[in-house]
Amino acid sequence: MDVVQDIVIVGAGLAGLATALGLHRKGVKSLVLESSLTMRTSGFAFTTWSNAWRVLDALGVGDKVRDHHVLLESFSVMSAASGDISAVMGLSGVQGKMGMHEVRCVRRDFLLETLATELPKDTIQYSSKIVSIEEDGNLTLLHLANGSIIRAKVLIGSDGINSVVAKYLGLKKPSSSGRWATRGFAEYPNGHEFKHEFLQINGAGFRCGFIPCSAKNMYWFFTWMPSQHGEEKVDESINMMREFVIKNLTTSKVPQEMIEVIKRSEMSEVVSSPLNYRFPMSVLFGNITKRNICVIGDALHPMTPDLGQGACSALEDSIILSRYLSDAVHQGKIEVGLEKFAKSRRWRCASVVATAYIVGSLQESSNSFVTFLRDKVLAGTMARALLKVSDYDYGNI
Repeated sequence: MDVVQDIVIVGAGLAGLATALGLHRKGVKSLVLESSLTMRTSGFAFTTWSNAWRVLDALGVGDKVRDHHVLLESFSVMSAASGDISAVMGLSGVQGKMGMHEVRCVRRDFLLETLATELPKDTIQYSSKIVSIEEDGNLTLLHLANGSIIRAKVLIGSDGINSVVAKYLGLKKPSSSGRWATRGFAEYPNGHEFKHEFLQINGAGFRCGFIPCSAKNMYWFFTWMPSQHGEEKVDESINMMREFVIKNLTTSKVPQEMIEVIKRSEMSEVVSSPLNYRFPMSVLFGNITKRNICVIGDALHPMTPDLGQGACSALEDSIILSRYLSDAVHQGKIEVGLEKFAKSRRWRCASVVATAYIVGSLQESSNSFVTFLRDKVLAGTMARALLKVSDYDYGNI
């Protein structure tokens, strides 16, 4: 089979589906290719900050998502070394440049399914793995594993951190931060009594957070830097990883009720994952677009999770690309539209990637001087950075 498609989006993750929906709202059709057999829902949940909610509202799905996730009222930072609260920041009712701040922890599977159901039938084509890409005049040829070929007038790579499209554009592979992460999700069928609070615990060589998604579930994450000697080979099973996390928290000043959350949690079959990021200079000066091709989401700006902006930045990409690309399609100036997108994203994405890396390194450090600086001097500043980075104007759809 050899077919021509106007716009092909590679990857049915958050960035890909949101971009497809943004284009649909502008009257532009696209085809989303997904390599897996069904919708990918790994990751459990993510913190959705104000910049992401403005995108979801523009796409027409904001209220559908709000109805199933509690509004977070505060953000608290606890020192793992002392157990003291080093910073408290309100999240609800806080005025920003772009309006009132809004923060919730959203289940990834729920959001992906919500976006998918808003798309026209047959927008998403599963079992469609790309094995190679080549140019063919003004078109881009996509060779699929099943032997079929798709000729795309526009190609958008939203295929994640190991992006085939990014590799084709010549972007360097993401760099390792030296840190790893594991995550879990605890269900409480009869409800829990945790406050609507994002609790983050820093120091002692790890960074950990607990966030309620709804009145009946809790999401948590744990990041750390393995020792240089490699004795922390704890990712061989879910039980070993759970014991590793609990051991670290138990030997620190972490509340027992938080440790109980981890004990009862479901954990991903992918027990742990490395935290990689794209070097900011590659975002600033690399080929993030070429001719009729561009990359978005983790294919463009993989980052460490320390500002909670990975998914939010992907949603920013989707709304900005939808705007520029839909105009370009109607004007017949695809390359101009993609260049406008690239220009608008380079500095923003590079600064978020760099800030997240620095904040994560400070938060996780067990160095005594850094611990003092983080807990006694910088705690409030780093907390406020979470709201500041989300208070961003990317225009309308």
